[in-house]
Amino acid sequence: MRPEQQGIEMAVLVSVGRHPITGRARRADQDARGLELALGLEGRLPGSRIGLLHAGPRSDESESALRGYLGMAADAGTGLNTLTLLEQPEGSDAIPALADHLSAAMPQLVITGTRAELGEGSGLLPYALAERLGWPLVNGLAAVEKVENGVATLLQALPRGQRRRLQVRLPAIICVDAAAPAARQSAFGPARRGELEATPGAAELDHELAGWQVAPALKRPKRLKIIRAASARDRFKAAAAKAEGGSGQVLEGVSSEQGAEAIFTLLHEEGVLRS
Repeated sequence: MRPEQQGIEMAVLVSVGRHPITGRARRADQDARGLELALGLEGRLPGSRIGLLHAGPRSDESESALRGYLGMAADAGTGLNTLTLLEQPEGSDAIPALADHLSAAMPQLVITGTRAELGEGSGLLPYALAERLGWPLVNGLAAVEKVENGVATLLQALPRGQRRRLQVRLPAIICVDAAAPAARQSAFGPARRGELEATPGAAELDHELAGWQVAPALKRPKRLKIIRAASARDRFKAAAAKAEGGSGQVLEGVSSEQGAEAIFTLLHEEGVLRS
């Protein structure tokens, strides 16, 4: 007799992302992939239900980004029209609030992205949740193949395109990254019509984050061009061609200050340093 695949309760943890070019708030790419995975699993397992969960402060910018997840359920035949927002003050630790909510709701599968696009972005939240709840965790998930009799068969992405099949007993936490299916477009109408159910969350100060200094990331230095050649003859030709260019400079018998000034000027010309 073939094992029966039954519907399961899923919770998808979502966060506010940041567009890498414009810097505007958006749905986070990995979290959206996690929701896409859940929607596909819901279609294969009749009776499954998806809940969206976010912990953090509420603002117009964050609300617009979170509604992007609600817009993914358009024409999917789901009842996904509500997002649970565990409202917290700025600087609060999200782990206690999420752990308390998941302990009470007891979903069978928790899906989350590998790391957030804002805040600490350390990727440790799923591991801290798994430790606090005592649930198994699988990272780098590519697909959920089946769920039978309380056991999920998963496909984990490995380096160089390899895949590994795993079995894990539910409840469990799974993390998705770029190996998971790309997220569908978000429809504007369902996103606007969806509801954000705000409930107070545990407001515990994140003491580690409070001691940090946060600043915008700087552009990485430009690497100098490196001549690559397959043979000694090619390397010699490349070195000779560079020497014939006339742009190089040989310094002999100069002071340390003059040498340092010449190196400093070269780094500026190559774009490694900026004034």
